[in-house]
Amino acid sequence: MLERRSRKDGIEVTFVLPREDPPGPVSVVGDFNDWQPGIHTLQPRKDGKRAVTVALPAETTQFFRYLAAGDYWFNDESTEDRDGANNRLHT
Repeated sequence: MLERRSRKDGIEVTFVLPREDPPGPVSVVGDFNDWQPGIHTLQPRKDGKRAVTVALPAETTQFFRYLAAGDYWFNDESTEDRDGANNRLHT
């Protein structure tokens, strides 16, 4: 699930997943971090989910996926906008 919040210079996107599904550490990787795992690792929240927030510039298109332990790549099921194997996010 994605949560969005406008900023004066762009948008903050919070990437949210259940705490244990999939198990182990999960990173969101994409254009905004040069597809480098571990830069944006989801952390536990008080509501029982895990999340990470990324600041993105306005009026751009970003592509992303999640990477879990064991080299398990997957998409955000709440986002239907895709380009091939990747989620597409318009800011």
